[in-house]
Amino acid sequence: MKNKVLKKLKSAEGKYVSGEQLSEYLGVSRTYIWKCIKELREEGYVIESSPKVGYKLTFIPDIINSKEIMTERESKILGKNVIYFPQIDSTNNYAKKIAQEGCEEGTVVIADLQTSGRGRLGRKWSSKNKKGILMSVVLKPEISIEELQIITLAASVAVVETVKELIGIGLGVKWPNDIILDGRKVCGILTEASMEMDKINFVVLGIGLNVWHEKEDFPDELEEKATSLSIYMKQKSQLNDIIIRRSRLIIRILYKLEELYDKINKGDLGSITTLWKKYSVTLGREVLISVKGEQHSGIAIDITNEGKLVVECTDGSRKEVLSGEIYVKGLLGYQ
Repeated sequence: MKNKVLKKLKSAEGKYVSGEQLSEYLGVSRTYIWKCIKELREEGYVIESSPKVGYKLTFIPDIINSKEIMTERESKILGKNVIYFPQIDSTNNYAKKIAQEGCEEGTVVIADLQTSGRGRLGRKWSSKNKKGILMSVVLKPEISIEELQIITLAASVAVVETVKELIGIGLGVKWPNDIILDGRKVCGILTEASMEMDKINFVVLGIGLNVWHEKEDFPDELEEKATSLSIYMKQKSQLNDIIIRRSRLIIRILYKLEELYDKINKGDLGSITTLWKKYSVTLGREVLISVKGEQHSGIAIDITNEGKLVVECTDGSRKEVLSGEIYVKGLLGYQ
């Protein structure tokens, strides 16, 4: 019921809503409405009240929870069900668990803090309480195992376009799963799948975006490799000009991801790779690739519709890379 009160106040767009209207709309007493208002205020929402006029929502705090996402959701499937944890070991781990138990496609798991978050190749993902977006989405794509990489590329595009739309910051994508801001990593994508033979049972798509982190929040070894939206905006003296709400970022990421996901399920992989190329900071640059213990250097020249990176190697060979480590000259400390 509290969620419905919040939704009604938000829909008023800064205007007063009378207690009588809320009471009739929800079919409850005014006393119960007051109880809901009190609880919302305790959560950080600023709600003005005026005798005989009603209630007006004047400030929405930067909080993320099921209520915030589900009441403002713009996507049809993704985020229809949202599970929130103040703290969890890993949103991907929990999402895999419920996916194995048969949860609905589009279920989203979010948290304010991860204690055992991880990135690609099992690397630790560092997080700080209430400073980032830690989100996992359960998907059941109609694609082959060879096309799985396209999910990661689509998620990267969704994040880049959302940040540009809401905050005005241009990000770049580094193959296969890093999102770059000012030469440093601001977001990582972790795609994990359950497969049998040649069939994908489900995919868990993890997104970790650094929003409010300060430099001291990162471990020493990441000080020159990681950044956040707020660090960059402070450097550009923009932080006080733009309101950042993590819930709004999540809502728009899910909306854009759903648009791209629909294209994937219709077999239109080319439109995803075209968009990815538009934001790429990998293509046309010198790279070093490490696959199964072998290293090759060359120029990244393209990606295939399945998401493989095409590298023109210095020895004259051409390689299509689906997995492994890649270093791009000038990014993340690789010179």
